[in-house]
Amino acid sequence: METRPRAWIRSCRRAACASLATLATLAGAADLSRDQVLGVLAQSPGGGASFDGKDLSDLDLSGLDLRGASLRGTNLFASKLVSADLRGANLSGANLNGAWLMGADFTGAQLRDASLLSVVVLGGEVRKMPTFKGADLRGTRIIADLPGADLSGADLGQARIGVNIRNQGMGQMRTDLTGANLSGVNFEGADLNRTLLSFANLRGSNLRGANLFRARLSGADLTGADLAGADFTEADLTGVLLQDAKGLAQARGLERAEGASQR
Repeated sequence: METRPRAWIRSCRRAACASLATLATLAGAADLSRDQVLGVLAQSPGGGASFDGKDLSDLDLSGLDLRGASLRGTNLFASKLVSADLRGANLSGANLNGAWLMGADFTGAQLRDASLLSVVVLGGEVRKMPTFKGADLRGTRIIADLPGADLSGADLGQARIGVNIRNQGMGQMRTDLTGANLSGVNFEGADLNRTLLSFANLRGSNLRGANLFRARLSGADLTGADLAGADFTEADLTGVLLQDAKGLAQARGLERAEGASQR
């Protein structure tokens, strides 16, 4: 059976993060304290502060104004970025695994080749999903629960969002984008296998060559989307809206998709 109880999956994620946290603790403390981070930001009013390559793991950076900051290759493992403003920040290659992202704003941020595994988006006083509107997430590795999140206009070309079938020791962890705003998103060549996309807004999105093997797309809106070369093998397409979709004839695996006969 492929379906696992959500509570079980989350417990596996917590266990994975706990193991990684232990390793992070053994590796040593963060390079800067919160006060030192505030000091660097104070020296760069209007943005432009640099934390490239720094270890900021496990710090509470909640509510900080990090607009336009450079955080390339920065270690933000298990850091708290609750309601932080990261609009236009450069987080290329950053490690955000296990980070607390409730209410964080990544609009227009650069997150190319970053890692967002088992990020925390639920719990605490802030109940708002992080925002990735217009962000550059090309090549990013993501395993996260982001139902209803806003990623409209983002670039997720070649992103690795699907299940890593080779690593089943901690259970089969999926990305949840149920009901998310994915309008105009570039998913060209992205791996979305087994991703939960039910009732997502995918209007005008680019799914050329995307891997949607066993993805759940029931009720999703693919109006005007480009589907050329996308692989829908064993995907759930029940109730999917495909008005004005492009490249449907070039899509693969439709004969093995659930609900495809309704199209």
